[in-house]
Parts: sequence; C-alpha cells; structure tokens
Amino acid sequence: MNIQLPVPQILRDAIERVGLSALDRERSRELARSEVRELVSCGIGRLRVPESAGGHGLDWVQTTEVLVELAAQDSNIPQVLRGHFAVQEDLLWRSGAEPGSAPEAGPVVQRWLARLVAGELVGNAWTEPGKGGFHQSGTVVGENAHGHVVNGVKYYTTGAIFADWLDVTARDAAGNELAVLVRRDQPGVEIDDDWDGFGQRTTGSGTARLTDAVVEEAELRGLSDRFPYQTALYQHFLLIVLAGVAEAAARDAAALLHERSRTFSHANTRTPRTDPQLLQAVGEVDAVAALARAQVLATAASLDAAFAERSSASDAQIEAANAVELATGRAQVALHRPVLEAVTRIFDVLGASGASQSRSLDRHWRNARTVTSHNPWVYKARIAGDHRVNGTEPVRLWSVGEPDAAGESAPADVQNLIQTTDPTS
Repeated sequence: MNIQLPVPQILRDAIERVGLSALDRERSRELARSEVRELVSCGIGRLRVPESAGGHGLDWVQTTEVLVELAAQDSNIPQVLRGHFAVQEDLLWRSGAEPGSAPEAGPVVQRWLARLVAGELVGNAWTEPGKGGFHQSGTVVGENAHGHVVNGVKYYTTGAIFADWLDVTARDAAGNELAVLVRRDQPGVEIDDDWDGFGQRTTGSGTARLTDAVVEEAELRGLSDRFPYQTALYQHFLLIVLAGVAEAAARDAAALLHERSRTFSHANTRTPRTDPQLLQAVGEVDAVAALARAQVLATAASLDAAFAERSSASDAQIEAANAVELATGRAQVALHRPVLEAVTRIFDVLGASGASQSRSLDRHWRNARTVTSHNPWVYKARIAGDHRVNGTEPVRLWSVGEPDAAGESAPADVQNLIQTTDPTS
C-alpha cells in the first residue's frame, strides 16, 4: 500500500508480520492468538487513547489508515477489534478529551484507559441466537450472593475468544437495556469457537455462555447512554475490512502476474506481465481498492465530525450521528458490488492456476461476501433513499431475532433508545 502509517515502527512491523502467517492460518483455520496479542502489546488497542494517557492520540482518519493496512494483511483481525474500539470510543466520549489531549474524567474512565494502555482487550458479545435479542435482550442481569451477575447466551461474539473483557448487552429486572463489561477470565464465562461461516473464519465469532458471570457495579451502563453513533462505528469496521480485502486482492493479483511465466499461444504477448489485457484486469482491481480506501476514509472523517460534537447540544449530536449512519450505509451500498466483482478478477488474470487451493485466493471473495452479508446493505439502500426523497432520519436502533408474533412492535422505551445495534448478524 506504501502508506506512511501514523504509528511507531514497532507497530508497523507487527502489522507486517501478521501478513506473513495469514495464508497458513487461513488454510488451517488457526486463530491468530499470538498475532493479536503482539499487536495489542505494540499498541493497536490504544490508537485513539490520548498520548498523555499512554496512547497514540489518533483521530478516526488516521486510525482507519492503520486498520485498513492491517485488514490488507489479514482481514479477520480488524473485525476482532470492533468491540474493543467501541468501548474505547465510549470512554473518550465520556472523558470529553481530544484523542491527543489529557483526559478529564472520573475514576471509572481513568481506570479503563489505564487498562487499555496496559494491553487489556475487549471483545463483543451482543447478538443472541434464535428469538433472543429481537427488540429486547434475552441476557439478564440479576443478583446473587456475589453481587451483580449476568446470565445468557450470545452468538457472533467477534473477538471475544481473544479478549480479557466482554462487552455484553443485557437487560435488568425492570427491562432496561444495559451494556455490561464482564471479565472473561472467570468460571461463569465459556466461549466456543463454533463460528462456521465460509469467510472471515478466524474472527473468533462463536458462542459465549454466561452463567452467573460476576459483573462489578461500575461496569453496568445504560445502553442508550453510550456514544450516539455506535451503529455507525460498528459498520465502519466492516467497511475497513472490505477495503482491506480489496487491497489484498490487488496486491496478490499484481504479485502473481509479475512472476507468472506460463501463457497462452493466443495471448497478446509472450510474457504475461506485459499482456495489456491482463494488466487491464489488475488495473481494475487496483482502482476498486483505491475507491474502497477513499470511501472508508470519507466515513472516518464523518466519525471525527460526530466525535467533535460530544460537548454540543443533544440535537447537534444526533444530527452528526445521523450523518455518520448515512455515510456508512451509503458506503455499504456503494462498495459491495465493485469489491465482490474485483476480487473475482484475480482468476481472469491467473487462469486455472489461480484456483489452486495452496494459494487460497478464493478467500478474498469469501471474506468480502461474508462481510457484505453482515447487517444487510439492502436495508441501507432503502434508508438512504427514504432520507433523500422524504428527509426521513436513518434507523439508529435495530435488532435481529425471531419475533414472537407477526407485526410485533418494539416497546416504547426501546424505540426511544439511540444508536443501539446488533453488531454482527
């Protein structure tokens, strides 16, 4: 990609090393446990933490540049980090500090910033299987002799298997929707690597079972009290993954064509790397990779604009959150077809040898197709169209599950929540 990343060399080197083992891990479906831990120790988990608190103090455009490069090396790993960056964003939102300045916050936020700087990682545990999660969390916070405890089953728990903490959605006895931070290393938390998708196979997106998992009072928070563009941030990470997949496809197509010697008797030249039709095909992939990167950086700029409104009146915050929601939705609509088409062009460039399982070039299509299946783009297109035609605000609350009855409506208190989401479905 040849981009000067705004992070220390130690982190750049760690990102590059991720790519060296990515193909082998894809073939064996081996989780990147050591790679994730090395990245965290080198600072990937504190990109937006203020420099004064031990982080890198990056804005979202800079953070996105780093994560797109990481996605080009292994598209699974930025997705692993989605929940972590969401929790980090909420801490910064609550602190009122610019990413590069000293945080002004209470002891809970300060303690959490220290945890992030120390290398603790947060995974996601929001989505529930079956009927769970449709308009109301099936996971419940109660009390026993140990204090507050959480019980429930979650699926698509992206990154949880790598993490020290789980960001869990749940409801209390009064039906209030909560975001609960639960220590993973305790007897009441069990995580299975049972995600069986054909793409993004090593994101650690399996099942989490919570059985009287203890949670501290300070780690209970109203879901609607968190920063007001949660949905957009989760979607932004899927766009980062898509941009990284496109870049990886362009990189691999170019490298393999450059070294290819076999050609057809009716080709344009005797050397494949000088054949104008093959060069055109690689150029098309390269152009889509550039398009995807530009699009995701544009959505990053809208995230920065939304973050800048954290001290503004609530209507300004919601307006900015709407803008980010629309930006990420439009990007989903705009990119899914070009990227999916581009990653198949590799096989036009390389012929039948491109189908070799040893190269696993099909992973680019599988990964892109899987990412574009999360949070379906078709609804985003409708929402963008409704906004353009009728001025309708984008949906900031949605969930997934099996409704109990046809035409069931969300409870009024749930309808009023701002920016809650089912991050992967």
